Amino acid sequence: MRFTYNTKEEAESVLASVQTDNEDYVKTHLEGSSVVSEVSAGSIPSLLHTLDDYLSCLTVAEEIIEKRSRRRPP
Repeated sequence: MRFTYNTKEEAESVLASVQTDNEDYVKTHLEGSSVVSEVSAGSIPSLLHTLDDYLSCLTVAEEIIEKRSRRRPP
């Protein structure tokens, strides 16, 4: 999966937020301003659970970045 952000700094923030929670199941790295994620699991139910957890964490990280960017002066 590839998640692209406005800046490399935003991508780095998202990566830092989600990387430690899923080290065994989700391998992530940066490519420019994108976070690239590879998910692995032993079964379909486990894969679905891992994806659900990862995407939830990713959503929270994105919401925090969005709130921070709205508070910055132009």
